[in-house]
This record gives sequence, C-alpha cells and structure tokens, in this order.
Amino acid sequence: MDRPVPPAHPVTGQPYQYVRTPLVEPDWRRLPGWRDVTEAQWRDAQWQRAHCVKNVRQLRAVVGDLLTGRFYEELLADQAEFATMPILLPPQMLNTVAPRAPTVPEAFTEAFLADPVRRYMLPVRSDRHPRWPSHPRAERDSLHEAEMWVVEGLTHRYPTKVLAELVSTCPQYCGHCTRMDLVGTSTAQVAKKRLVLRPAHRQEQMLDYLKRTPAVRDVVVSGGDLANVPWPQLESFLLRLLELESVRDIRLASKAVVGLPQHWLQPQIREGVARVAAVAARRAVNLAVHTHANHVRSVTPLVAEAARGLLDAGVRDVRNQGVLMRGVNATPGDLLDLCFALQGEANILPYYFYLCDMIPNAEHWRTSVHEAQRLQEAIMGYLPGYATPRLVCDVPDLGKRWVHQAVGYDRERGISYWTKNYRTELEVREGGGPDGDDPLDRRHPYYDPVDTLPEPGRRWWAGHAGHPTTPEGAR
Repeated sequence: MDRPVPPAHPVTGQPYQYVRTPLVEPDWRRLPGWRDVTEAQWRDAQWQRAHCVKNVRQLRAVVGDLLTGRFYEELLADQAEFATMPILLPPQMLNTVAPRAPTVPEAFTEAFLADPVRRYMLPVRSDRHPRWPSHPRAERDSLHEAEMWVVEGLTHRYPTKVLAELVSTCPQYCGHCTRMDLVGTSTAQVAKKRLVLRPAHRQEQMLDYLKRTPAVRDVVVSGGDLANVPWPQLESFLLRLLELESVRDIRLASKAVVGLPQHWLQPQIREGVARVAAVAARRAVNLAVHTHANHVRSVTPLVAEAARGLLDAGVRDVRNQGVLMRGVNATPGDLLDLCFALQGEANILPYYFYLCDMIPNAEHWRTSVHEAQRLQEAIMGYLPGYATPRLVCDVPDLGKRWVHQAVGYDRERGISYWTKNYRTELEVREGGGPDGDDPLDRRHPYYDPVDTLPEPGRRWWAGHAGHPTTPEGAR
C-alpha cells in the first residue's frame, strides 16, 4: 500500500525540520483575572489549587469578556450533553491555552477554540462529532480494569505488573480520561463509581496481595493522580512497597508534573521524594515518574524545573505517556515538536502515545490504527532511538500493543484484530475467557472511529450500531 509522504521542508528538503526552541512560560498577567498575580503566588502550589477553574463563572472571572458568549454557551452545552469529566483546570494549564492570542474578543475566542490544549482540557459541544459522538462499542470502563481488580483499586492485568489506584481524584481533569468511570465527580452524563474502602485499608489489602504474589515485580502507583495523595500517606505506602523483595520497578503516575508542577516543586515533597529514592537506590529498585503531556505548549520552564527536581532527588527517569488525539498532536510535526521539547528541554523521556481509548463521547479525539501506523513511521529517525516514543493501542481484554502488531485488519469496517501471549490474573483464576475459551487462542477486536471509514464501512456501522454482535474473525 502506498503511504502519503509529507511535503519536504523548503530549506532542508526533509519532511520535518528540527529547530531548537527554548521553553516559555506564558505571561499569566495577560488575562484580566490574573493581572495582579505575583510570581510568588504563581509558583505556590496551594494558590494554584485554590484558583482552579471549575465552572463557567470561574472561567469568566479569569478571562472575562475576552471570550464571547458563544464560547460560554458551547461549554455549558457540552457539560449538559456530553462531558464525561467535570471541569477542573489549574491556572498552570489554563495559562498555556492561546498564549499569543490577540486581546480582541472575537479573535481571542477563535484562537481559544482552535487551541490544542483547550481541545482536551476544556471541550465544548462543537468539538464532538455530530453523527458519531461515541463508537457503538464504547464503554465507560473501556479497558475493563475494574473487572481485573484483585483487591479494590489493584488491577492485575499482566503477569508481572499491577496497577495500584490509590485515589480517584486529580488536580486537573482531562476530557479524554480513560478512567472516566471512576475518576472525578459525577457529570450530567456519568454517575461515577466510587472507591469504598478507606485509603489505609485499601493500601493494606494491596500490600498483602503483593506479599502473597511474588511473581509481580513491577508496580504502577496511580489513581487519579498521586499529587492528590497526602505526601506522608504516599511516602509510607512507597516505603512499605520497597520492603517487598519481589518488587523491582515502581512507577509513579502524575500528570501534575505538567498540569501542576508547583506541587512537585514544594520543598517538603522534593525532600520526601529524595528519601524514597534513596531507599530505592539501596535496594536497586528502579523508581520512575510518569507524566502526561499531549502538546508542546503545555511544556513550560516550570515543567522542566519540576522534572529536573525529581531527577535531582534521585528518581531514575521522568517519562511521558501521552494520548494520540486528532486536533491536538496527530501529525508528525506536532508529535516531534512535543518530543523534542520533552527530551531536549525538559529532561522528560518520550515513552508512549496511546490511541485514545473507546470511552463515550470521545470519537472526535480518536485516530484510526492505520493513521497511527503512518505516524509511527513518520517520526522514526529524528529522535534518539531510546527517546523515540512507541505508539500503542490498548486493546480491551488484552493490553498494550504496538500499533504495527495487529494480526488482521478490516479497513472498510475499521476492525483490527490482536492476539496476546499471557493470561490476566482473572483469566487464570477462571480458567479461561468469558466463554470458557483460552484467551491465547482468541483474536481480540479493536475499532477505528466510524467517521474515518469509507462510506461502505459507515453504512455497515449505521446498520449495526445497536446490535453488539461479535465481529467476524474475533475468535
């Protein structure tokens, strides 16, 4: 199959031209509500948390009449009709939206609407796809993580790895959140599920399971976001985790490195990280932090300072796990610009970009597998090999797969097929898949956005949208 080749850069003849670009912290004083905010206030984590935007009234207080009534109407309509996540936008993130927009309402509004960070942090109704806001196979817990809980909040999906969800809140909420079924407060569309156990009891059960399961060597500590776990509680959990001889890798997941770097710059947090890192080093355990940046504009000097502080405290790596999204980063230039800012300027290693998961009302963000395959090919050869991110598809009931690992692909209907080489802990306990078959013999389907399909494929889905049949070839 012929693949489209991006036009060459007019000067170098290369499809992409690297130009080193220094990071910039946009001037927050350009926004009416923050004209009197000092640098000391801006760097203060508690000030940032106290001044998060949670609703239209608070957004108006910051931006005022720079946004026209049309934008506020679209935001309210989205919250009423589509949003799976509540609004929670720290000043740090809001400040990266439309940083160079003219201060004329119509022009500012157009720039604000077009901004890639705004598109996933503050979605509006006009963003959503008018015919296919959700894929017919979309699910609230699209990766079925809760089904694989071995105790509350502990997902044992891979043979040697677990995911520990310590908290169900974040300091900021992304519209495309894969854990929208659990994380954040309820919206008009989604009554959220809740963690029931007290944090100390939940953590005790997690540690007890890990003591009894020495095959697990890798623990991703997540949520929600670790930045919302009180540090003494988090440090205690991590130190007890480090007492387990079987644990060799610990990854701390926090988008707040990007969304609220002020949290990780607090002296008491940095000192606590250093204490944990020292214990990890003595035990030769790999301690890393994973964060989440999706566009180059969100990578600022404060983000770089937070990442450098974590590394100086003894963390082995700070890595980025982004999400591939249309209108945000789904072009070779956008991906490479972001990766060079992360790797070259912020000491954050580009690691993964996931295809946006099949949650409700996310179709306008999602990309097809074949588009992701072309993007993976397009970014090869520019970054160092160790800093070239892998584009991955997180297939329900299966797990992460590089986008070129599909074993079959019906491009007309947008159904790709994937196999795996391990059983989840749930499948081991139950002796097979949901129908008693061996999961290693199954071909697991994944679905492209319907609007990206050729006309025959769109017609097929229009006729099958309400009929959840097993796709041909899935077994």
